[in-house]
Amino acid sequence: MTFQPRMQNRISGFSIIGGLNRREWNGVVADVWDVECVPHAGGYYVAEDPRMFIVLDARGGGNCRVKLAANGKGAVQNYHRQALSYIPAGMELWTDVVDIHYIRHLDLHFDVDALGRRLKEDLDAAAIETPRLMFQDERFLTLAGLIAAECLNPQPLHDLYGDSLTVALFIDLMKIGKRSGRKRSQLAAWQLRRAVDFIEENFARNVRLEELAGLTGLSQSHFSHAFKASTGVAPHQWHMNARVERAKQMLLRSDAPLTSIAAETGFADQAHFTRVFRKAVGTTPALWKKSHTA
Repeated sequence: MTFQPRMQNRISGFSIIGGLNRREWNGVVADVWDVECVPHAGGYYVAEDPRMFIVLDARGGGNCRVKLAANGKGAVQNYHRQALSYIPAGMELWTDVVDIHYIRHLDLHFDVDALGRRLKEDLDAAAIETPRLMFQDERFLTLAGLIAAECLNPQPLHDLYGDSLTVALFIDLMKIGKRSGRKRSQLAAWQLRRAVDFIEENFARNVRLEELAGLTGLSQSHFSHAFKASTGVAPHQWHMNARVERAKQMLLRSDAPLTSIAAETGFADQAHFTRVFRKAVGTTPALWKKSHTA
């Protein structure tokens, strides 16, 4: 289902010029508003999703004050023509705008679940829940200006353009660093030995991941990751390597045709045997046999 911002507001002294200019990307909705203001305007806002309120342009000699309580608690005053605010989900916000007659602002609404899935990150709850009011940052303002221009563009560029800009801004806002390689836990020695012995004892048949996981008391996913962390290869690859090793023994000790060796080591046919052998060893079974029995 498409993400739709949910916000309640009560405003006074603002008149919208033109219509809403909206663009939607994967996890972000961007709105650009042009607003005329009476000498003393204000509003109350609360949204169900985190958002940014970015003043791109303000004309007049006055100021804008943002408050976290109606009585002025947590007020931040701004005298700049441009400013940024990040407001967490569910946080009430009051604004007082004095002697400013025009504002253009960009609102960015964030679907945190969708962005977390895209970034493959468990987002920092503290960053998500901490407001930042009326701050200055040239990088944010540059990105915001480009996003707003795309919202206003009568011939929008490819979705990846705006998508990249909004995700870049969100990453910077949340200070999401480069993912470090997560070290997977390895199997205990007894678990690894039990799994390896089972594979080697049953090399000629299909060994199911469910069987191996059951032997070690782990879930299939946990076992698969832990096995690869322990051996450097996936369980299926270990199984194929065990078949190849057994095939090598047969090639050295008998003159059985390749079709027979393929069948006895669990391969579907000679072509399958040759393909897997070449991938593992770097040459065909026939050439390998020749080089090792000459």
